[in-house]
Amino acid sequence: MSTGQRLRTVAVILAGGVGVRAGLGMPKQLARIAGKPIIEHTIAAVDAADCIDEIFVMMEPNHMGAVEELIASGRYPKLTGVHPGGATRNDTTRLALEQLGEDECKVLFHDAVRPFVDERILQDCVDALDHYGAVDVAIPSADTIIQINTETNVLVDVPPRALLRRGQTPQAFLNSAIRRAYERAGRDKNFVATDDCTVVLKYTPDVPIAVVAGSDENMKITESIDVFIADKLFQLKTAEAEGLSSSEREAALSGKTVVVFGGSEGIGAAIADAAQRFGASVFSFSRSSTGTDIRKRKRVKAALEEAKRQSGRIDYVVNSAGILEMGGLETFSHEAVKKTIQVNLLGPIIIAQEALPYLKETKGQLLYFTSSSYTRGRANYGMYSATKAATVNLTQSLSEEWVEAGVRVNCINPERTSTPMRTKAFGEEPEGTLLAAETVAIASLDTLLSPVTGQIVDVRRRDKAPQPA
Repeated sequence: MSTGQRLRTVAVILAGGVGVRAGLGMPKQLARIAGKPIIEHTIAAVDAADCIDEIFVMMEPNHMGAVEELIASGRYPKLTGVHPGGATRNDTTRLALEQLGEDECKVLFHDAVRPFVDERILQDCVDALDHYGAVDVAIPSADTIIQINTETNVLVDVPPRALLRRGQTPQAFLNSAIRRAYERAGRDKNFVATDDCTVVLKYTPDVPIAVVAGSDENMKITESIDVFIADKLFQLKTAEAEGLSSSEREAALSGKTVVVFGGSEGIGAAIADAAQRFGASVFSFSRSSTGTDIRKRKRVKAALEEAKRQSGRIDYVVNSAGILEMGGLETFSHEAVKKTIQVNLLGPIIIAQEALPYLKETKGQLLYFTSSSYTRGRANYGMYSATKAATVNLTQSLSEEWVEAGVRVNCINPERTSTPMRTKAFGEEPEGTLLAAETVAIASLDTLLSPVTGQIVDVRRRDKAPQPA
């Protein structure tokens, strides 16, 4: 069915769940991933789509304040309201229809806990409503779907997989079509449905329901493992993002101040050089060049005070200082254990505490470094891997603690990189097997200039990593 004119398109974010299966102790849509509540990621994705004119949220009644704060912030111009949801999905849809009123429009109902919806899916739904009254989003099933007798738990049928799809959201409708279906459903005392397309299919079978392709990434965060998977997806998306151009870096870094701890060699020196090349005021500190030992709070405090005194501001603080001592744990002396923990973990903590007041002023970012060994401790790497895993956890926790202050915290996870520290530990390695420190530096600057927080950004040779200017 063609409407013959461009209709207003409203996205309704359904956020009535309380996260029981996810084991979060809060509505799952408010759980933080990559530094933001899941619902905010979802709203951001929908708000960025050109095909959407307006967004409002149907929220779990006891937690509407979280969305009210987003509206007040003005970060999402299309987000206009938040209203209490109902006891069931269908009750929530009824309440949303009351908010929409009777004027014809295109309406998309989308789960708040599907933060990876992309503009292509949204646009396909909106376009399909030019010809259909209802639209579903679905993907093929990679698994065989079976039908069972629920009383005996015995398999009774195996439908052909080629005919089956896994439903997602958004589900899209002409306002008149979904209202008519719900009006008829309201007269059925035995009414029950798990989604809105089912209501249309059952009560207005004369309305064809188009199906557009979803995506595997458009996952619904329901179980506790989904939170973990979603966090990893955000990390992958951040790592795969295209780097900035040289002119974009220059524009973004002009007038900004970058403080680098561990800036005398390796990745730290490369970051300092690159930032200065792109127009930033750079202050580089290290134990060898300036006597700045990050284990000593007074030294860290003095370094930051000096940078602020000279430049008037501190926008970005980078810590690339670290030590790598190889060997089995039994070979480590007490002093070696203490030094590794203090340099690789205590130092980053001290830097965070001392840098926060400055970064609050500029809404800046703290950047750490980890190692791929953080994901799995290996023989002779135990001390190093343990402290690098701790750095990852510190990054993620600080990103949540500091979100209200507007301070971002991220961590770079570079592939094996050509640095003096690595050469000292492993000797000379075949040419072409290591990342250049300059490549890691450019990826680090692009992360500093990005809006993300709480991310572990992988930098790999196989990736199309940004190249030095």
